[in-house]
Amino acid sequence: MGPMNRTTEAASRPARRSAPYRLLPAALALALVAACGGGGGGDGDGGPEEGGTGVGDPVFPTLGNGGYDVRHYGLTLDYEPEGNDLDATAVLTARATKDLAAFTLDLSGLKVTSAKVDGKPAKTSRSGTKLRIEPARPLAKGREFRAEIAYEGRPKTIRDPDGDKEGWIETDHGAVGLGEPVGSMAWFPGNHHPSDKATYDFTVTVPKGFTAVANGEPKGTETVEDEDGDDWTVFRWHSGEPMASYVTSVAIGEFTVLKTTAAAREVPVYVAHAAGAKAEAAGRHMKEMVPKVLAWEEKLFGPYPFASSGAVVDPNRYVGYALETQTKPYYPEPPRDEIIVHELAHQWFGNSVTPRTWRDMWLNEGFAQYAEWMWEAREQKKRTERQIFDDYYDGKDEESRSKDGETIWSFPPAYPTAETISDRPVYDRGAMVLHKLREAVGDDVFFDILRTWARDHRYGNAGTDDFIRLCEKKAGKDLGGLFDTWLFKAAKPSHR
Repeated sequence: MGPMNRTTEAASRPARRSAPYRLLPAALALALVAACGGGGGGDGDGGPEEGGTGVGDPVFPTLGNGGYDVRHYGLTLDYEPEGNDLDATAVLTARATKDLAAFTLDLSGLKVTSAKVDGKPAKTSRSGTKLRIEPARPLAKGREFRAEIAYEGRPKTIRDPDGDKEGWIETDHGAVGLGEPVGSMAWFPGNHHPSDKATYDFTVTVPKGFTAVANGEPKGTETVEDEDGDDWTVFRWHSGEPMASYVTSVAIGEFTVLKTTAAAREVPVYVAHAAGAKAEAAGRHMKEMVPKVLAWEEKLFGPYPFASSGAVVDPNRYVGYALETQTKPYYPEPPRDEIIVHELAHQWFGNSVTPRTWRDMWLNEGFAQYAEWMWEAREQKKRTERQIFDDYYDGKDEESRSKDGETIWSFPPAYPTAETISDRPVYDRGAMVLHKLREAVGDDVFFDILRTWARDHRYGNAGTDDFIRLCEKKAGKDLGGLFDTWLFKAAKPSHR
């Protein structure tokens, strides 16, 4: 997520490192084991169990569901902007990770009209944001199954704990689905924790004159006529690389699409922009910037990880942040070049290499923020990375403080809460951690670490412990003191 126009309505909560990060608290470890099929929900006789709700995330403990692994989502969305009316079907292809009598999905609002598992009707029930599905017959561990859920209604905007809007957000000329951290459940049922990544196909039907843009690559359009004789357009998109649900997106509006290619592999670039002079100018600029930035970032981070790239430029007053939606970051206003750099860096750090839990958010934002620092130093030649670091340390950079009194020292970047997960310490102190690491190991080792991280965990999940182990292996020395001081402790270090 980009730092543009971020607001913080909740007070910061300083945290202390009470135990080494690399050791999971016992309660969390047990929760993770249970979520992955190691217990819970059964009667102890080895028979089928409930899948389990929540995967024990330390920041969002009720998010996600246990007992299965989603491999693919097929989302069919018929949307009428006038009235905000959605009629949809989600088809999930998944594998049971234990014997399942029933399983749950995350879904907020919307009416479920039917559910099937492997083509047979399944029982459903709702509790809060959990949709429970009981198949006609239990699912054996290891079995691949297909769950089909039909649903309808008016999808809603979610106000997340840090005060921002996400979920399904109506705009003046359409709507957009934005998911970070929990908003995707507002427009499709799924296992909405970043640890369960999947491939996607989107089939989006909208009134004639509207365009639907989703993750991945376009797979064709067609015009259909409804029973009243009105024309609708069907847009199909395919995302073949695994994706966390929080970076899925569908943007619907009166868009113009510009095309070019980028990166060493000449990947296709799709830039969708809204009407209006500012949006049109931003779209043309984006068409030039995306190839330029990707070429620059490939030299630093290694090959671009996806089959396409692009952007959605949709100026509106409803969204207060840019978001790194996979392959096509979303910009609610014409962005500064640094924001483009930030969101495209997320394609490596956050989208391809996805955090194992939301506590590891600094691995997304610290890396993307440090990409901004390097762009300013190398391309704009304004300040060196060390000068930027010093300005943050001294509080001279406006982003190092906020109006409500929060500073980058309010809590350590390794311990955000649900209310502070997108606050300045995660972004800026996360970038400071990386700069201190770079100074400690030297440029050759530092950039080898970044490229190895992006390569070894490509399309997967990884956490802070994994990163520290990689750094120490590459550096050939213990870096515990550095990470303790800059990543885990709340207090401002006495030295820079």
